[in-house]
Amino acid sequence: MMQTNSITDSILVSDYIKGNESALAVLIKRHKQRLYSFIYSKVKDRDITEDIFQDTFIKVIRTLKKGNYNEEGKFLPWVMRIAHNLVIDHFRKTNRMPTFKNTDEFDIFSVIGDGNLNAEKKIIQEQIYDNVRELVNELPEEQKEVLVMRMYKDMSFKEISENTGVSINTALGRMRYALINMRKLIEKHNIILVN
Repeated sequence: MMQTNSITDSILVSDYIKGNESALAVLIKRHKQRLYSFIYSKVKDRDITEDIFQDTFIKVIRTLKKGNYNEEGKFLPWVMRIAHNLVIDHFRKTNRMPTFKNTDEFDIFSVIGDGNLNAEKKIIQEQIYDNVRELVNELPEEQKEVLVMRMYKDMSFKEISENTGVSINTALGRMRYALINMRKLIEKHNIILVN
C-alpha cells in the first residue's frame, strides 16, 4: 500500500489525469471532512449537503478529464470554490434568494451593496466580491486600469484621461470594453451574480 499522506494534492491530480483512478479516491478521502463541513455549514441539511458534495466531485472529475484544470498546487481552494458556487446554485434554484437578470443595461457593480445582509447573503456577497476581483484581473491592462480608477477610486473620466494620458473618449471606450469583456467572462466562467 502506498503512503498517501506524503503525496501532495498536485501530484495526485497529475496522477489522476494520467489515468490513476485511485489518486482521486485519495483526494476525496483527504478533503471530504472539510468540504462536507463547509457545505453543511451553508445549507444545514444532510441530504442536500451529500448531493452538493457529490455534484462538486462530478464537476471536479469532468474538469480534470477535459484537461481544463490549471490551479497548480491549489486543489482544495479550487474545489471549495466549486462547492461554494453549487451552494449558491442550490439557493437560487430553491428561490431562497432573488436572481439577478443579466440585461443590456447590466452594471456589474449594481449587484454589490446591501446594508443589512443576513449570514446567507453575506456569504454570497463575499463570493461575488471574489468573482468580480478575479474577473477584473483577467481584463487587458488598459481596460483594468480605467475600470479600477472609475469604480474603485471614484475618479471622473476627465481625471482618468489626465492620469492615463489618453483622451476622454478613449477612457470611455476602454471602460465600455471592460464592462463588455466582464460580461463575456461572467458567461465563460458561468458565474452567478445575485443581489
